[in-house]
Amino acid sequence: MIKNEVKAIQDIYPDDFSWCYGCGQKNESGHHFRTFWEGDQTVTIYEPKPEHTALPGFVYGGLIASLIDCHGTGSAALALHKKNGHVVGDGAEPPRFVTGSLKVDFLKPTPHGCPLKAVGKVEEIHPKKFKVVTEVYAGDTVCVKGEVIAVVMPATFLQNQ
Repeated sequence: MIKNEVKAIQDIYPDDFSWCYGCGQKNESGHHFRTFWEGDQTVTIYEPKPEHTALPGFVYGGLIASLIDCHGTGSAALALHKKNGHVVGDGAEPPRFVTGSLKVDFLKPTPHGCPLKAVGKVEEIHPKKFKVVTEVYAGDTVCVKGEVIAVVMPATFLQNQ
């Protein structure tokens, strides 16, 4: 069910931007969330590991918040990349976003032992800000809803290195 054959936005982030614990492909200890288009929605699929347990049989809420966070910024990057006339893998460097705000509503306990599917809808609210509304599914059940306001990452972020 995990679509590694689909090119995700995180697959083409430059190395300097690939260290996020949630979605950074260079972070060996991270989750390696991958966000891609599925029609007009964005999708991230992730199978929680045993250590992501809150209580036996249920996923730790912090992991789900991290999934929504990275799915939101990845979705915004996909949307702006597309708006700029690009598709993932066409050689153009994608924009990178940071989280301006994160809201998470836990609707039902999220069962452990099955892949989670984050499905997002992206809305541009400003040339440098996007709102991404996400639903996280365990099977056919929506367990969590979230909202991320993603902001284009300022160039000054890498000047502190």
